[in-house]
This record gives sequence, C-alpha cells and structure tokens, in this order.
Amino acid sequence: MIATELESDVLAAVEALAVVPVVEIDDVASAVPLARTLADAGLPLVEVTFRTPAARDAVKAIAAELPDFLLGAGTLVLPDMVTAAAAAGARFGVSPGHSAACLAAAADAGLPFVPGAVTPSEVGACLEAGARHIKFFPAGAYGGIGTLKALDGPFGWTGARFMPTGGVRPENAAEYLALPNVFAVGGTWIAPRADIAEGRWDAIAERARAAAALRPGAA
Repeated sequence: MIATELESDVLAAVEALAVVPVVEIDDVASAVPLARTLADAGLPLVEVTFRTPAARDAVKAIAAELPDFLLGAGTLVLPDMVTAAAAAGARFGVSPGHSAACLAAAADAGLPFVPGAVTPSEVGACLEAGARHIKFFPAGAYGGIGTLKALDGPFGWTGARFMPTGGVRPENAAEYLALPNVFAVGGTWIAPRADIAEGRWDAIAERARAAAALRPGAA
C-alpha cells in the first residue's frame, strides 16, 4: 500500500486547488518567476513535467525559493525519474501510466504519487497498489467525461478519484470538476511552454486567476 498521512495531506491540498498547471520548462531561470506568478495569482501549485533537460533543476530551484509551494513533478515514467524528482524537492509525483516499479520508487522516497490509468484493468492495478488518486491521460482521446462517468460505476465505491489531463480546456474544465470521481484537472493552457520561455508573466497570471476561479466554491 502506498497511502500515507503525508500523501493524504498533499493530495488533499491539490484537490482543494482543483486545477493543476502542467508545464514544460526549458530554462531553469524561468522556474521561480513562473512559480511566483502562479502563487500571486491564487494558484500556488504546478506540475513540472520531466520532458526537458531543465526539469530537475527547475524543481530544485522552486523548492529552494518557495518551500510552501505545492510543487509536483510529472511525466515520471521510470523509477530513476521518480527518485530524482523526490531528491530535487518535489512534493508529489505524477505519471501518465501505471508502473509497479515507479510506485515502489515513490514509496521508497516517501513521495506522494499519482499513477495513471484509462482502462478498468489499469484502474484495478492502481487500486491494488493502494493508489486512490489516479491520473486519467490523455482524457480527450479516451472518452473524457463520458468515460469517467462510466468508470464511476464499478470503481466509485473504492474511493478512486481521477485527475483528467489532456484535452481539458477552460471551456470544459468546470464540467470535469463537477464529476464526483474527479479530484482535480491538469491543464497546459495556463502556462504554455512558449509563454514561459518568453516570460509572459502577465498573460500566465491572467489565465491562472481564471483557472483558480474554476474550483468548486471559489468566489
């Protein structure tokens, strides 16, 4: 089992914020300004995807400068990536798929971890490993809201809840968040790679404020 008190606390914090900016950072110098922009806009969390050479150092920089920031590392598809993310200071990890080796690495590192699943068998494998927070990616390609509604039938009673990412947009994010088995959504629209690279912090802040307003109960 991977569930721990720390994991429950961290993922409850993710759920409270509801919308996770999913980002690609090419230059570590952009990392802290991005995190400060998101925090100032009322969305103090991020999932830094490990798709770029700068990702690990970006996580390390944010962790050092903003220790209270809800800092996640994503696209963790190999155990070594999980270990590196935890060592860099990530507070939670996310994977697009299910990997027993990655789950074990996360448990060893004490890193709250969200594995991925899109089929009933994959959801079952996540549940067997003790995961109740599961990434649903790519959401749009795998039926989106309709599939999540269908999965709630056989799995809702287990406490399984999903973070759909991929195909989630400002126009449909609220509909996803209204589902009882969705704890958060991930979105790349908030801080696109080009905007981060060019330092378009005002544009990112505007989208972050709008995203923060999507969470249930937001004023």
